[in-house]
Amino acid sequence: MKIVLTGSLGHISKPLTEILVKEGHEVTLITTDISKQAAIQAMGARPAVGRIGDRSFLVKAFTGADAVYCMNPLDFTSRDVGEWDRNMDNYVHAVRETGVGRVVVLTGWIAHLLQSVQPEKKFEALNGVSVTFVRPGPFYSNFYHLKDMIRHQGRIASNYGGEDIVAFVAPEDIAEAIAEEINTPATAGLKTRYVASEELTCNQAAQIIGKAVGIPGLQWVTLPADQVQQGLQASGVSPEVAALLVEMQEHMHNGKAQQDYYLNRPALGKRKLKDFAREYAAWYHQN
Repeated sequence: MKIVLTGSLGHISKPLTEILVKEGHEVTLITTDISKQAAIQAMGARPAVGRIGDRSFLVKAFTGADAVYCMNPLDFTSRDVGEWDRNMDNYVHAVRETGVGRVVVLTGWIAHLLQSVQPEKKFEALNGVSVTFVRPGPFYSNFYHLKDMIRHQGRIASNYGGEDIVAFVAPEDIAEAIAEEINTPATAGLKTRYVASEELTCNQAAQIIGKAVGIPGLQWVTLPADQVQQGLQASGVSPEVAALLVEMQEHMHNGKAQQDYYLNRPALGKRKLKDFAREYAAWYHQN
């Protein structure tokens, strides 16, 4: 198949590209960074340099594709969350214009609960297209962003935590799930697939990471939403994005994220947090 992927050489798109190229597909990988062209070509894929915010570029990139994978990276410094939300409109436009029949969209296990943005709802406008929403829980790789908090505060803090149960997921397991969906015979309509690697309480996750980096007893504490938002803004996150992140995290704390997940519980992926923690600890002590 001719497959177009977004996400450049990110945590998901890089292993996804490797899987699909190995399977013999003709893969085009979209990136905004022209310097990554050589690395993409070395993987056996074709680079397409441009922005998903550019509709004409997206239409050109999707033309002739049998399947596309759509992800929407969040710019933490942006003051315009609406622009991020409109990227999904751009995907819908490009799919409609080019007649792509198979679409896999990366959202998240709280995507259907958000009030400020509705990333999945936009795809309801597509008729005769097979659309899968891949809803992963929080990525293991999110711990990279918590390094300074762990090192300087000796804890993890957010407006979810403690004994909240979270479906953590390895990006590699997400990549495998997306590849499976792309390779599955298409049926027109909308489908949802949750992806998780290990279900843990936040404190259990913190203890695994803490043990690996040499901070035994590391705790994951729950703070009030306004305090979390203030902390995010102090770290350089825009007020608008900070509010969105707090909204996402609140659904993980109040149990709403877990409700539909448990009704559609997936088989857990191969990579457990202890596996990731070893790699994380090596990186943590080098940075």
